Amino acid sequence: MLTTTPVLALPEPGKPYMVYTDASGIGLGCVLMQEGRVIAYASRQWQGIQVFTDHKSLQHIFTQPMMNARQTRWVEFLADYQVSINYHPGKANLVADALSRRRYDSAEPLGLEAVDQADLLSRIRVAQQSDQSLLDATRVTGSEYEVSANGTILVRGRVCVPKDVELRHQILGEAHASKFSIHPGATKMYHDLKRYYHWVGMKRDVADWVAKCNTCALVKAEHQVPGGLLQSLPIPEWKWDRITMDFVVGLPVSRTFDAIGKFVREIVRLHGVPASIVSDRDPRFTSEFWRAFQAEMGTKVHLSTAYHPQTDGQSERTIQTLEDLLRMCVLDWGGHWADHLSLVEFAYNNSFQASIGMAPFEALYGRPCRTPLCWTQVGERSMYGATYVQETTEKVRVVRLNMKEAQDRQKSYADRRRRELEFQVGDRVYLKMAMLRGPNRSIAENKLSPRFMGRFQ
Repeated sequence: MLTTTPVLALPEPGKPYMVYTDASGIGLGCVLMQEGRVIAYASRQWQGIQVFTDHKSLQHIFTQPMMNARQTRWVEFLADYQVSINYHPGKANLVADALSRRRYDSAEPLGLEAVDQADLLSRIRVAQQSDQSLLDATRVTGSEYEVSANGTILVRGRVCVPKDVELRHQILGEAHASKFSIHPGATKMYHDLKRYYHWVGMKRDVADWVAKCNTCALVKAEHQVPGGLLQSLPIPEWKWDRITMDFVVGLPVSRTFDAIGKFVREIVRLHGVPASIVSDRDPRFTSEFWRAFQAEMGTKVHLSTAYHPQTDGQSERTIQTLEDLLRMCVLDWGGHWADHLSLVEFAYNNSFQASIGMAPFEALYGRPCRTPLCWTQVGERSMYGATYVQETTEKVRVVRLNMKEAQDRQKSYADRRRRELEFQVGDRVYLKMAMLRGPNRSIAENKLSPRFMGRFQ
């Protein structure tokens, strides 16, 4: 219908053309239009593809009995098309040879920049003539300074760089940030430079130059102990005075409960309102409801530093132990983990804790808990009135001393692998990108992204 005389129109020069195309597995079609009128139409049906190549063995690729993995993948891919491969001798393949053997009249630029060594040496020679101390050193008999045939002052065969700040900065910049060096470390850069150049304080200048390189600070990974000494939490004055808490996640679904109601039933009802709570930055703890709830009760909420879970490390370590106990209960006795939770709590509270020097149950109630294996006969030990209060107070004192010793011991171990780090108001610092990068973070993951960003004041 589109090729009949009443439909086709004559093209008008100067007006825009529109080409509409479509293709399928059996053919293709296209229409040339101008201002909504069809100028020409064409359609073709696929008739197969003939490939001519001077690679003779390819003509047998569809029939050869043995094929490797790569050939098998290509044959499976070409099986969807009507393709035939024909051998064409290389001498007769004049068109392909003419294209593949095209001559290049001029070499293409490599895109590399290099220091003009002759210009740099000439600048050094000129600067040497202006440094009177170097000139005087060359006149001393037996001196290590010598003058080469081209007039350059050398020290043990190395070019002596005079006290020219701009000249030294040029050498340091090329040795560190050029495309032939690409930001080496201070040690590597110093050993590379000292083979050819010499000036007093070169090692210190190289170290300062690398330390002030912004690109190195943004990209290179840290290879030193973490900064900041261990800061321990304050020791509570009395039982359940200061508590730490965290949520356990990843457990199989169990009976639901109200977290606030459980806090009141298990903590407030049994031990009173705590003076302070240390927790991580879980959305439940940072919510306005939780803050308002604790404020009404007179409890101070202390949140851990962002991206620093070690602040609430006591809760994290306790949760790890409780999870292991739950795993062992499910493995030994089966059933749902929630059925074993009460006995896990009892076993943990009745076991010896090195940090307080006794079991938590004994620290709380003044005596060990009775079990089928360990028991106390009635009447063996009776305490009344002031004696009971005095021993309870003594227990608290011992617990606080043991906690202090445990904290000091932990701090001494941790500080061996740390370095003291202090910041002053106005200092500029870099921020680790790992804290902001990830699927749910503000910056997408990229292998070649800088490790740090900044500097921030």
